[in-house]
Formats: sequence, C-alpha cells, structure tokens
Amino acid sequence: MRASLRILPLIVLALLSVQGSRARAQDWVRTGTNLGNQRIRLAAADFKPVGGDPQMPVLKGVFDTTLFNDLSNAGLFDMVSKSLAPQAMPGSPQELVPAQWSAAPASAAMLALGALAVNNGRLTVYGWLMDVSTANSPPVLTRQYNEAASEDMARTVAHRFADDIISRLGGGIAGICETKIYFVSNRTGSKEIWVMDYDGANQHAVTHLGTVSISPRVSPDGSRIAFSSLNDSGWAIRMFSLDLGRTVSFPAGSAGGSNLSPAWSADGMKLAFSSARSGHPEIWAVDAGGGMLHQVTSFGSDVSPAWNPRTGAQLAFVSGRTGEPQIYVMDQDGSNVQRMTDSGYAISPSWSSTGMLAFSWNRKYGPGDPGGQDIYVMDIASKQWQQDTHEAGNNDFPSWSPDGRQIVFQRQINHRTQIWTMLGDGTNQHQLTFNGDNSMPNWSWK
Repeated sequence: MRASLRILPLIVLALLSVQGSRARAQDWVRTGTNLGNQRIRLAAADFKPVGGDPQMPVLKGVFDTTLFNDLSNAGLFDMVSKSLAPQAMPGSPQELVPAQWSAAPASAAMLALGALAVNNGRLTVYGWLMDVSTANSPPVLTRQYNEAASEDMARTVAHRFADDIISRLGGGIAGICETKIYFVSNRTGSKEIWVMDYDGANQHAVTHLGTVSISPRVSPDGSRIAFSSLNDSGWAIRMFSLDLGRTVSFPAGSAGGSNLSPAWSADGMKLAFSSARSGHPEIWAVDAGGGMLHQVTSFGSDVSPAWNPRTGAQLAFVSGRTGEPQIYVMDQDGSNVQRMTDSGYAISPSWSSTGMLAFSWNRKYGPGDPGGQDIYVMDIASKQWQQDTHEAGNNDFPSWSPDGRQIVFQRQINHRTQIWTMLGDGTNQHQLTFNGDNSMPNWSWK
C-alpha cells in the first residue's frame, strides 16, 4: 500500500506534464494561426426590420443567419447561442439596454446589432458593434450598406459586416467571408474545376472541358486559375481567365512529360510546378506570362511545390529522394534544402500567410498500416507539429485561408471524397460538399 502511495504522486505529475505539453502545443498553434488564446464573448442580435416590403422576411432571414454563421466560423468568438439571447431586437444604440445582454445567461462582452430596410428594390442595412460590458460605451464600429434587394446581396452585406467585425476585433486582419474555394468535382460526368463561397454556398462549375482537370490554383489577384489537365499529349498546365471566362494560352505548361501541381508566388509574378520534361519529375518555375522557364531541382523525384507567401522566396515541396515521400523546404533558386518530416509518408504541403506549414502525413506508413492520412500543422523554425485530424478517413490536400486561421481539405470516407474546413488548430470541422466526389480544394487569396 505504501509503495502504491509513493507511486501515485509520480503518476499525477506525469499526467499533469502531458496535459501541460498539450496546452502549450494548443497555445502555440492558436498563436501561430492568428486565432489567439482567448475568445471574445459575442452576441449577434436579429436585425430590426423597418417597413413592410414583401421581400423583407426572406432577406432579413438570410441576413441574420449568414451574419451569425460567419461570426461563428471565424474562430475568434465565443458566440452567444440564439436560445440564450434576449428577445429584444434593438435597431440602434439608442434602443439598446446593455445590461440585457451583459447579464446571464447571455453574458456577452460585445453585441452586433442593427436595422434592415427594403425600399424601391434597394436593401439598406445599418449595423453597429457595441461593447455591452461597459455602461454608456460609444459604438466600437458603425456601418451602413446599400445594395440591390436580393438574397445574394443580403448574404453579401452580411459577409461584409461580419468581415468588418472580424477585422476590428481580430487585430486588423481582413476577414474571409467573401473569399472563394476552388476545387475539383465530377458532378458533370468528368472532373472539372468548380468554385464555391467560403461557407459552401453557390457551388458551380468553372470549366467545361470534358476531360480530367485537377489541382486548381487561383492567382493572388483572383483573375486566373492555373490547373493541370489531361490532353492527347499527357498532363499539361493550363490557364483559365476568370475575367474572360475561358482558357488562355500558356505554352510553357505543356512542353513534354507530365506537368502537374501549379503554385503561384504571393506577388503573382511567378508560377512553380512539377514537370517530367527532363525525364524525371522536378520542380520548375516560370513567370506569370510563361517566360523565363527554368529548372529548380535536379533529384528526379520532386513534386507539389508551394510558395511561402510570408517570405516570397521559399518553396515547400515533396521529394522521394530518401525513399518514401517527405516534405522539404528550399530557397526559390533551389538552394538551402531542408527536410521537414522524418518518417512515414508526407505529401501536399500548403503554406499559410503566417508561415505555418500544413500537409498530409501518414506517420505509421508501412507494412500492415491501414493507410490513414491526417492533416498536420508545423512551425518550420522549430519543427514543432500538431495533428489536426485524427484518422477520420483519409485527409489530404490542405489549403489555408488568406487570414491564416482556417484550412480547407479533402476527406475520403468509404470511397467518397468531400471538401471540409476546420480552424488551424483542428477544431470546428464541418463538411462543405455533399454531391458527387469533390477534391483538391484551393482557398482564394482574398
């Protein structure tokens, strides 16, 4: 009995040590992904309707739902549930009774409120962000929006107000509610490039080529999509102009061998991709117009480049030079190569705006392994990493949101592949696509 009592404190210390290391890892990841370590308690009141236009109920419903979901998705706020919110619907700061919102059960620190009017085919929204924890506090944020009265514009205005709130309370970093996600879908019978809003709404095809198109990468200015497509000569890098609504010439992407996995530099002036035109897969780079083509690596097994948007001068990539594929980083001229992963099977690197690296990693890869892949996040300076998904299917092709707070990725379960998103620390996972097979997502830059 005395021996057991002596051992007990050691067990407790060990458990506390494990919990402490997990907490530190969580703090490190949340800090590195711009999520911060404390969430603001925020409420979003249903906006007050002004006038009796017949469009009002639908537009107000779309606006209220979109605003609440956008703020919930941000990862910065502890949102007050609608079931805990007061029944009050203040349409302006003058109508607000702060104590109704700051007291339990809402216990809010901040409140988004406002009014919505529809007149002569125009939607007008007045929005305020108030600090309800302090009596007689002036508005933290005041906004007015005037757009055509439609459900799409009600969503858009809600996105804009949410982004304004996120920027004000999230350290000045622009919100992502109006960003897009490009991806591959087979819903039309062939694999085409598709696009959707960041929250999964408005999904539709971009290309209609009738072949196999994969790996879409949208340019930083949002004007073009580079992708790889199968033609009579093999895999070629193709370019689709979103301004013109059609493919445009890009001859540097089709000169012999398989050309795959394009990646834009943060300034939009360069494109890197994998090509076997020299006989083996290597990383090549070219300027945005297709000129200045040059080979970057020369080991014979290098693929999947990803530019570091924080430095603009560094690439991550996948190489099998030491056996199974691993993640490496290098300077853009091919020098200073460093291996990031040390075992298993690591693929699909993606760099965030903060310099964090996400990738798909099967750390147990080998004989007898079931083949599970998960998304990991790494700080390349320290090589600390955290596992974000935990063997819920095969998880691959992560892509960071422009604010560095969220990751979109593909998940395969029971031979069906769909697009999911999550916060950079692995929480708040939810599915965006449900029809057909959908894969290889890429988050727009803005």
